[in-house]
Amino acid sequence: MRNSIKKLSFLLVKRYRHSTLSQWVILMADVVLFFASFILMEAFRGGGFAGLSLRDAVVKLIISFMVTLIFFFVTGSYKGIIRHAGMSDIYKILIATIGPAVLYFVVNIINNQFHVIPQGFLLSYRETVTVYMLLTVFMIVLRLFMQRIYNDFFRRRRPTTNVVIYGAGAAGIIAYNALHQDQNNEYHVVAYIDDDMSKVNQQLNGVPVMRMRNVLNKKFIDSKNVKQLIIAIPTIRVTHKQAITNRGLDLGLTVKATPQVSTWLNGSFSSNQIEDIKIEDLLERESIKLDNVNIVREVVDKVVMVTGAAGSIGSEICRQLMLYKPKKVIMLDQAESPMYDLQFELRGTYKDQLERMEFVIANVKDRARMEEVFQLYHPNLVYHAAAYKHVPFMEENPYEAVYVNVFGTRNVADLSIKYGVQKFVMISTDKAVNPTNVMGATKRMAEIYIQSRSTETTHFVTTRFGNVLGSNGSVIPLFKKQLAAGGPLTVTHKDIIRYFMTIPEACNLVLEAGAMGEGGDIFVFDMGKPVKIYDLARKMIQLSGLHGISIKEIGLRPGEKLYEELLATKENTIPTYHPKIMRAQVRRYALDAIDHEYNELWNVLEGMDDMKIVAKMKSIVPEFLSNNSVYCKLDENSSK
Repeated sequence: MRNSIKKLSFLLVKRYRHSTLSQWVILMADVVLFFASFILMEAFRGGGFAGLSLRDAVVKLIISFMVTLIFFFVTGSYKGIIRHAGMSDIYKILIATIGPAVLYFVVNIINNQFHVIPQGFLLSYRETVTVYMLLTVFMIVLRLFMQRIYNDFFRRRRPTTNVVIYGAGAAGIIAYNALHQDQNNEYHVVAYIDDDMSKVNQQLNGVPVMRMRNVLNKKFIDSKNVKQLIIAIPTIRVTHKQAITNRGLDLGLTVKATPQVSTWLNGSFSSNQIEDIKIEDLLERESIKLDNVNIVREVVDKVVMVTGAAGSIGSEICRQLMLYKPKKVIMLDQAESPMYDLQFELRGTYKDQLERMEFVIANVKDRARMEEVFQLYHPNLVYHAAAYKHVPFMEENPYEAVYVNVFGTRNVADLSIKYGVQKFVMISTDKAVNPTNVMGATKRMAEIYIQSRSTETTHFVTTRFGNVLGSNGSVIPLFKKQLAAGGPLTVTHKDIIRYFMTIPEACNLVLEAGAMGEGGDIFVFDMGKPVKIYDLARKMIQLSGLHGISIKEIGLRPGEKLYEELLATKENTIPTYHPKIMRAQVRRYALDAIDHEYNELWNVLEGMDDMKIVAKMKSIVPEFLSNNSVYCKLDENSSK
């Protein structure tokens, strides 16, 4: 018999655990609770039922029941799913019970003056308070009881994940409720953390609010078996978020964060919107504030050309330029498919500015084609981002590196002068500083050429910065692909470091630096603190939640530096009005000497002899000393 009952119970639970009670069943339950409240009030209003007038009691019951039922329908207090009942449901219950109580008070006050309704037909002040206080308690208790029944008997049992929530404010409470209502995972919040000392030692939802140092330590994490840390402060400063995340990762926790309120689906929040912390979050810095007045003055109602428009930097420059209402943006690149993607994106984003956009397929090393473009559009501003940038490829292909990066730049620069461009802004790199590879040397040579070319009508400006997060071919996309393939993550050297900046941040600084340039300037950006690539790989593995992923050291690639040169120091720069942009102090070259050297390089280039090409590059840029490359022998020969 016992086994049969147990089996029947199991079948019932399995059958109905995902079902929800009909709203009419809940309404009937609430009606029963109202009658129970009324009977209890009459039974104990003074002397029990002895003084009860049946006629008055029935009329009083019918009137109060109809009034209450109307409020039930108006508020919809019976429509919620009980297993997910929360503060909004309690709010509806309070309106449904306080509403008729207030109405009775008003009617009683009026009736005491005009005696329209026999007093025995109305609930007195005391009876009103008693009935609706009991009804409120009963309705809330019923929902809590049903929730408990569901959680204990009907809810599917799953392994519990112990969680700590950083932030005991509104977002923290919302995150708690979202976790509690998750149907696919079981969460148990063991503590809140908050920096506001007035909240510490208080409780939220029965969970203690504690200081960070008392929670994010190995003893507490191990004793409570905490597996996850959720940062529930949407407006948190970037540096503070990074510090919390790093602390959580060091303790072996999975770290997540709640998004901005503006990104919530339909204005509501659920647990699946709690986002994983990404490696980009750990590398970003506080947003750089710019005075866009200078950029507006520079760009508005101008014809602007962007070469390399389909690349990571070029495409972001195009996006930002569209915000400043230029007369037209000429987006030029030789990469057909990426240009198609950019065209599709911008035409969708700026549907009201289609006439401002032109998409041109052309190669900067093709002088005739570039002249045709300049002749057709007559740009006022040129942002030159077209270049080959991958160090190992360029080390193996110096002919192409020089042809595009040096003579492609010469083509665009010369045409800018010929067609009266007001300002030419070139995107350079930190690898142009004391270059150790072909790519860096070609960028330095491009800098030298345009720096010597500034005229009274055409100002040439160079901007230098380091690696940008998520750019094509950069280390983070590579690590993501390696993680997806199951590892290992490869680093060229355990001690290699790099400087990072976000793409939007870099491009915004490019526009600002371009606006402040007066000709012949080389601007460098404050890149913040360098990042150790090995640590970057280790944190990406931690953030992925994958186990058993190794990091493999494969050795420096040809031309690769262990440490990038620090771009901005007091010794090699002078400040500008913007604290993140400095003006580099570099050697100036005579125009005639540059023309002679570059004409000789062009003649060498036609021979397609890599050694001779690189040797000539080294004579133009004496600080170009190859590293881990076949061209190191050229440096040995020159030192003899």
